[in-house]
Order: sequence, then structure tokens, then C-alpha cells
Amino acid sequence: MHRVSYIGHATTLLRLGPASILTDPFLRNWLGPLRRHGHRPAPELPQHADLVVITHIHRDHLDRRSLRRVPSSTPLVVPRGATRWAAKGGADEIREVGLGETLTIAGMEITAVPAAHDGHRDARRGPGAESVGYVIAAAGWTVYFAGDTDLFKEMSEIGPVDLALLPVWGWGTSVGEGHLDPERAARALELIRPRIAVPIHWGTFFPVGLGRFRPRFLTEPGREFARLAGERTPEIDVRVLEPGAETEL
Repeated sequence: MHRVSYIGHATTLLRLGPASILTDPFLRNWLGPLRRHGHRPAPELPQHADLVVITHIHRDHLDRRSLRRVPSSTPLVVPRGATRWAAKGGADEIREVGLGETLTIAGMEITAVPAAHDGHRDARRGPGAESVGYVIAAAGWTVYFAGDTDLFKEMSEIGPVDLALLPVWGWGTSVGEGHLDPERAARALELIRPRIAVPIHWGTFFPVGLGRFRPRFLTEPGREFARLAGERTPEIDVRVLEPGAETEL
């Protein structure tokens, strides 16, 4: 059985046969002025992961407090140069992977692919690390987990895949450089050609108080992506999951 659970933001629990992969775990309910809306991750969630993957070192994707909730025996895969930030999360085994490289862990193949996204920890200041996406192959399936990215010309080389987990928004009223919005994410589908697509990175975090005045930025990006994808690539099965929901694949 294959299944994906959208936990919220870029955090998903991907089950491919007997293997479970936790992506970019952010399990807290706040980050600075941002507050989580809707579903709260179950406390036992990190116990279910056989592997954790981190796409880049931004605070909403590499969160040390969240990593400390994961059993230290769970392997952690990070981009080249990210170990110095990830090590404080407590994992006993941290594996770095560079662009184009593949790691094999417990029967899963994890390949780092490009991402058009800044690789610094804070606002392009100080040391950084690569930003990547991952193609994960296990139990006869291939999954593209983008993390954070904008469109880039090599995106057509990633697919075809069985499932694409594509970011379609962020945590405010607009998205900037290095991010996909619903329209660009729909264009990405034309390049990647997955059989199934699930929008992520939406409907989770929003600045304190702003949700009362502009709630559509929390609720609409996933549906707008599905609408645009239906116009561009009607053959692709787009499944919009609210945070906390899951679907069998």
C-alpha cells in the first residue's frame, strides 16, 4: 500500500510499501510571527518515519526543535553543506547528498535534484548550503518532493514520476522569487508529467491576526492550482489535501 499524508507546509509523511519518509518536518505551531492554522501534527508522528529528508536550511524547512522530536536513530538526509545546521537536531546518522548524487538507505533510493531557491539560513546572509529537491524511489514508485523552488529549465529532466509533491504558495499574501504559486506550479506539471500531483506548502502558516482579514490566502492556493492544472494537464490526477488529510496512491 502506498499513501501520502499532508501534515502541513512542506511536511508530509510518504509511505511507499513498507518504507515511510518524513519530509522537511516542521512540527511546531509557530515560527516567529507565524501561527499554524487548522490541523496540529500528532505527537507520535515522528515515530513512524524510517527516514527524514531535508531540502534546504531555511528555518521553516530545517527546524531543529522539530528534528529533536524524531528518534535519534532515524537517518537524516540533507543537502551538501547542511550538516552543521542539522547536527543540533540530534540525529545519530546524517547523510549529505549533492546534486545528481543518489543515496540508498533501507532499500530506498534518494536522488538530489536541482531547486531554484536561495540556500542561506537567513535572508541571503552568512554561510549557506545547497537547496535541492529529491526524487525518492521505493517499492516500485518514484516521487518528486520539491521542497521550495521556482521554475527552472532542468525541471523537465526530473520526470516522469508517479507522484509530485509541489509547493504552490507560502505563508503570506504573496510569494517571492524562488517559490511556485498556483500558476507556476501548474506550468511545472507540464514539465514533470507526474501521474499524480499533491499541492503542498499552503494552508498552514499565516501571520498572527491576518487570517481574519485575508483568509483566502490560506484556503485558495491548493484549489486554484487544481483548477489551473485541470486546464493545462487534465490527464494528471491532482489531489488537493487539507493539512492533516491523506490519500492512498
